[in-house]
Amino acid sequence: MDILVVSDNHGSEEVLKQVLDRHQEGVSAVLHCGDSEASPDDKMLNNVHIVQGNVDSPGNFPDELTVDVGHIKTYLTHGHLYQVKTSYASLFSKAEQINADLVCSGHTHVAGAFEEDGTIFVNPGSLLLPQERPEQTYAIVNVSNQGQSINVHFYERDSGNELLDLSKSFPFPEGE
Repeated sequence: MDILVVSDNHGSEEVLKQVLDRHQEGVSAVLHCGDSEASPDDKMLNNVHIVQGNVDSPGNFPDELTVDVGHIKTYLTHGHLYQVKTSYASLFSKAEQINADLVCSGHTHVAGAFEEDGTIFVNPGSLLLPQERPEQTYAIVNVSNQGQSINVHFYERDSGNELLDLSKSFPFPEGE
């Protein structure tokens, strides 16, 4: 099962469409971690779980979503309300409180994935304005067919090539 995770396209419908066209048909869910600057009635966002970013028009999208994708309890937020640019402590607490398997956030524009207390955290980076690396990125989270691992693959937006140095594999969260 694959989950497409995108964030921070900052009003560029073209770059979001590029990635959605490439992957939307082959994934179980599409998650947008905010700062789309899109209208909530944009047809491109049909079947996309999307949250409010700090530069989105207030009230266009929810601040957070909890989505069950298959048997993966996924929490989605932009991250600015949790001050993720300085610390993930508040987001760790939220993940523990709701017993999330996967937490997806944006805001920092820095692509990365890590595990904390059995929860996998993914920031897909930015489709438009990357930080710390030159590549404009997105992620696909793959839950292995055997349910043994969660694999996070990062891709460069234009080429669609995998960024192997960012991609990671984690054991499936305990208790599943």
